[in-house]
Amino acid sequence: MKIISWLAAILILTRLAVELFLTALNRRHVRARGGAVPEAFRGILDEPTYQKSVAYTLARGRFGQMEDSFQTAVLLAVLFSGALPWSLQFFTERFGSSVWSFAAWLLVAGFALTLPGLPFDWISQFRLEEQFGFNTTTQKTWWLDRLKGMLLAFALGYPLLALILKLVEWTGTRWWFWAWAALLAFQLLLAVLAPVLILPLFNKFTPLPDGGLRDRLLALARRTQFRAQSIQVMDGSKRSRHSNAFFTGFGRLRKIVLFDTLIQQLAEPELEAVLAHEIGHFKKKHIPKMLAFSALSSFAGFFLLSLLARQDWFYAAFGFAPGCLAPALLLFGLLSGAVTFWFSPLTHAWSRRYEYQADAYAAAVMGEVQSLIGALRKLNKNNLSNLTPHPLYSAVYYSHPTLLEREQALAAAQAGTTITQFSTPN
Repeated sequence: MKIISWLAAILILTRLAVELFLTALNRRHVRARGGAVPEAFRGILDEPTYQKSVAYTLARGRFGQMEDSFQTAVLLAVLFSGALPWSLQFFTERFGSSVWSFAAWLLVAGFALTLPGLPFDWISQFRLEEQFGFNTTTQKTWWLDRLKGMLLAFALGYPLLALILKLVEWTGTRWWFWAWAALLAFQLLLAVLAPVLILPLFNKFTPLPDGGLRDRLLALARRTQFRAQSIQVMDGSKRSRHSNAFFTGFGRLRKIVLFDTLIQQLAEPELEAVLAHEIGHFKKKHIPKMLAFSALSSFAGFFLLSLLARQDWFYAAFGFAPGCLAPALLLFGLLSGAVTFWFSPLTHAWSRRYEYQADAYAAAVMGEVQSLIGALRKLNKNNLSNLTPHPLYSAVYYSHPTLLEREQALAAAQAGTTITQFSTPN
């Protein structure tokens, strides 16, 4: 069984080596272009802001290398020290071997594995983000967020894990299919309930006040035939100066949510262009396609897990006795990242393609490209985005095209076709 242990360790360490290499490559690439604002961005960024964005990128890269190295060391120690089998034995001796006991062990083990990363999360928020002017949260809010997250994980995850483990008893060898179906149903239910029951636990949502911006955004929704129950403002400034916009809910319950920071940073035509981009994702059916891909991925994952769970060598390689699904679930979760990492260039390429399509849709809806370009420039400037990433680094990690790539695509679309304004349907 040692060969399985060695293969797992090699896979984990290879991922770390590639991550460290890519980050170092990107940092060198950015540093080499950090002397002056690149020609493509002159007139967009002033020199001090560009230098600050370079410093932010370098600092985040250096911090990420340290965090990745530490988390990998923790993962290897957890997998090969015998701590997991010992903890399972300790748990079952005191609480028995019911599905409820195994589900509790999975949750406690998962929570314990997040503890080593807490100092890095704290430093990222209160040192790195603070240093560059992004942090607006307080110690109280930060710790309350983590407490609420832990309680929600236990409240929602405990019965779901117990159900998955119980399905092994109820359905035999086909447990994995029913477990996948249960997880999919749970995720869809959560997508409906989260905007009403969960998100308000963390942020305050208020209706967008009457005025020109609200009228403009509602007019956009009408002419694109996008139905939304309301437009709400989220107090994103409670935690950070970063900004965003998103949709929540389905059908008639769909809501448009704007960060208050986004409203502060963009002019009304630029906010309209950002919303048009988000509507573009909806109109191009990107969201259901990605949900379908996620469902198929989890289907394949459960099937693979069902095969591994029948192999004695899989358990023995990490010190467990075969016969119980709970250790296989935990091991699969801990090891899956070392495998899915190699598929990230494909999934991110797919995501970037969708971003281009949503940009093109927004340009067509607006009848011009300058509003969207202006919004993208301000967002990149205010978020100190990396404007000159190494192409290999962005291919692996970026779910969105760079600012220059998006501007070039919009310019090409404008030059190649006539953008026509959408009209309100009769």
